[in-house]
Amino acid sequence: MTPLIRILNGPNLNLLGQRQPEIYGRDTLADVARDCQALAATLGLTTRLDQTNHEGQLIDWIHESRGTAAGIVINPGAWTHTSIAILDALNTFDGPVIEVHISNIHRREAFRHHSYVSARADAVIAGCGVEGYRLALRRLATLLTA
Repeated sequence: MTPLIRILNGPNLNLLGQRQPEIYGRDTLADVARDCQALAATLGLTTRLDQTNHEGQLIDWIHESRGTAAGIVINPGAWTHTSIAILDALNTFDGPVIEVHISNIHRREAFRHHSYVSARADAVIAGCGVEGYRLALRRLATLLTA
């Protein structure tokens, strides 16, 4: 069976390509899903991309990933900086977790400089645009075969 990678996205990422394109670019989340699916196939992986504006839903997806997914790529959006609950949920997942941010959160407002999720993440990719998702998949492929 091909290992499943969950790609989980938090609030406002449904507006990717429309919201602040000078920061987040013009690619949509559908573009990200398509590109990740294509890359995953070359890496011997499968992907499932989901997005929610509801914190509890993201936590439920993390819980569902236990025992079904080999790894998680997560862009928690603004919850990165506020949600201990998402950190706690990620701590229940045994596989590798890669945190992705489209923008460089360290070059933005001071409140964005701290990430609760980073305490659990095996790697953090920030400031690479939507390419960060593909970089995360490549890193997960390496971690899963090590």
